[in-house]
Amino acid sequence: MKYIEFGIGNRWLVRTETELEDGSETEARGIVRPILYHSFYFRIWVGKTVWIWSSKEGFKKTAKSRHAFKLIFGIVSDLER
Repeated sequence: MKYIEFGIGNRWLVRTETELEDGSETEARGIVRPILYHSFYFRIWVGKTVWIWSSKEGFKKTAKSRHAFKLIFGIVSDLER
């Protein structure tokens, strides 16, 4: 899956994170094409609490071990169809 994210709190205002089948991840500045739309999400991370609303999975609240502040809109893309 690819996660194309727009917002504050990441290294860049627009970035693409790619998760490979072996579990490894890569991060790139900007939008890495092609975009094969899967879903979208909003993520708010304040302190150690993260609220996520996904068009596929609904609302989730999780806890993280580190403190951060992020306001993110993201698009989930399939790697291939």
